[in-house]
Amino acid sequence: MSKSKELPNCTYPCEPVTKIPPSAPTPKHSLYLSNLDDQKFLRFSIKYLYIFKKSVNLNNLKSSLSRVLVDYYPLAGRLRRCSSSLDDDIDDEKKLEVDCNGKGALFVEAFMDITADELVEQSKLPNKSWRKFLYKVEGQSFLDVPPLVVQLTSLTCGGMILCTAINHSLCDGIGTSQFLHAWAHLTTSPQTNLAIPPSHSRHVLHPRQPPIVNLHNPTYTRTQPHPQINIHKSIQSQPLIPTSFTFNSAHILYLKKQCTPSLKCTTFEVIAAHTWRSWIRSLNLPLSLPSTLNVKLLFSVNFRTFMNLPKGYYGNGFLLACAESKIEDLVGNNNNLHYVVKLVQKAKSTVNDEEYIRSTVDLLEDKMVKTDVSTSLVISQWSKLGLEDVDFGEGKPLHMGPLTSDVYCLFLPVIGGGGDGVRVVVSVPESMVESFEYQMSESWEEKMENGDKVMNGFHANEISLL
Repeated sequence: MSKSKELPNCTYPCEPVTKIPPSAPTPKHSLYLSNLDDQKFLRFSIKYLYIFKKSVNLNNLKSSLSRVLVDYYPLAGRLRRCSSSLDDDIDDEKKLEVDCNGKGALFVEAFMDITADELVEQSKLPNKSWRKFLYKVEGQSFLDVPPLVVQLTSLTCGGMILCTAINHSLCDGIGTSQFLHAWAHLTTSPQTNLAIPPSHSRHVLHPRQPPIVNLHNPTYTRTQPHPQINIHKSIQSQPLIPTSFTFNSAHILYLKKQCTPSLKCTTFEVIAAHTWRSWIRSLNLPLSLPSTLNVKLLFSVNFRTFMNLPKGYYGNGFLLACAESKIEDLVGNNNNLHYVVKLVQKAKSTVNDEEYIRSTVDLLEDKMVKTDVSTSLVISQWSKLGLEDVDFGEGKPLHMGPLTSDVYCLFLPVIGGGGDGVRVVVSVPESMVESFEYQMSESWEEKMENGDKVMNGFHANEISLL
C-alpha cells in the first residue's frame, strides 16, 4: 500500500468568496420538499469534482451561473426548518423547506501549483487532501451551508478544477446532471434558452391523507434490528482506506458468465452482486459476524418514468431498493453469483410498483423512521447519469468523480473507456483492505483455466492510505 501524495495548498485572492445571485428577478416563496427529499439520510451535499485540461473564462462561468440560477432559482435560496412543523418537534425532526430568496450560490476562486495531468494520475483514488478543492463554509449545521457551493481552482498548466457541492435534499444525481448540463449549455450558448426547463413542484410526491402504508419497504426501520451488531458504526469508527476497481467490458462479460445456470442480467446487477458478496466476505474475518445475520444491499432505482414525473424534475426521484440475505447464503457457496444477482433483480423489480412507492412516501411521514444502514452496503450509481459529458466549451473533463471517498460505494463512469466500463470506489477499514482486494479481483485469476489472460492486470488496483 502506498501513501497518497499530499496536494499543495490552494492560494486565494484577497476576497475569494462571492455570491452569485440569479441574473433576473425570481419567485419568492417557500418550496415544499417531498418526504423523499426530506430524508435525514439525504441531509448532506453531494460533492462532484471535475478536472479540465483547459480553463473556461472565469467571467463567462460566473455570468452563465447567474443566468442558470434564474431557471434553477431554489438553488440560490436557503434551506430552513418548516414553520408548520409541530411546536414540540425537536429541530432535527422538523420538516425542511427551501426559502427561495435569491441570496445566491457561493462561488470561490483559487489557484494551485499543480498540473491537470498530475492530478489525473492521482485521481484514481480520492484522499483527504483533495478537500482543498472545496471551500469550507463555516456553520453550526448543514442548514448554514448554501444549497450550491462552487470552487474553481486554476492550475499552472492552464487547466482547471471545478468542484460543486449540491445539497442532496434539492437534487438527486439525475437532477444534478441536468443542472450541470444546463449551466454548461448557457456558458457555451448564452443567448439561448434551456431545452428542458426544470420542474420545481414536488407535490406530485405528496403523501396521502391519511398516510397509508400497504407495502413495507425493508430499507427503513423505526428500531435497530440488531442492537448488538452495527456494521456501519463499526466501520465508521475506524480509519478508512479508499479502494478502486475498474471493470472493463471483458471483466463484465466474465462476471456474467459466472451466473450459471444461464441468467440474463445488466452490468449494474452483476457488479453490484459481486461487490456486495466480496464486501461481506471481507468484513466477516475482522468482525466475526454470525452466519445467520441478515445483511442488506441498498441501491438507488430511478422511478421518474414509472411515476410519470414531469420532464425536468430534478428533485429526488428514486427509492433505495433493498436486497437481503443471510450471510451463510450470500457467501457460503463459491459459485453462487447467480443467487446474489437474483436477489438484486428481485429488489429492483419491487420498486417498480406505484403502491410500493406511495407506501414508502407515506411511511416517511413518520419522522422516527430512518434508513437502516446498520448491516448494509449502500451503492450509489454515477455511471449512467451523463455527469462525465459536461462540457463548458473547452472540452469534456479528463476526470469526474467524488471529492472524497466515504463508506458508501460509488459506481463511476470510466472516462475514455467507450461507455462500457465501471469504476467501483469504496472505502474500507485497513483490516479488510487486502481481503477485499483479493475477493474483488485476485481470486478470479486463480479460477482462470488454460492460461486465459482476460483478467490480467485487473488486480493491480491502487490502494491509498488516507
